[in-house]
Amino acid sequence: MVNTERYPFLSGDPALGEASFRPYLPFTLEYKEKTITSTGLLDTGASVNVLPYSLGIDLGYEWERQTTALSLTGNLAQYEARVVIGQVTVGQFEPVQLVFAWTQATNVPLILGQVNFFMEFDVCFYRSQLEFAVSPKSSAAS
Repeated sequence: MVNTERYPFLSGDPALGEASFRPYLPFTLEYKEKTITSTGLLDTGASVNVLPYSLGIDLGYEWERQTTALSLTGNLAQYEARVVIGQVTVGQFEPVQLVFAWTQATNVPLILGQVNFFMEFDVCFYRSQLEFAVSPKSSAAS
């Protein structure tokens, strides 16, 4: 991949050794005048990007003002979720707008899923090397 940045997998629980390493991507998330530096779990099995409630509050989203609701599945199905849009900057790449399911769940990581993180970025996982590579979608795919 040209125009690529590589990142290490990060350990979640040292007691689990290599089995605890996960692909967490550092990035900045911006909404209106607020910017937060965070990490998101790259999850190719997640249909949507998921924003934890507390991060949404920190960015200045107001729950009552978000009128588009959606239903999540799996262990997040019991929580309400609303659609929010934020600008994300990964590394030195140009910022992109991502759509998030802002959930009222507090015990969930920020998740980067198919809609629309993996529609904006190409990712190659090198699990045996505990690394992954990210690049913006190619203009040929547009």
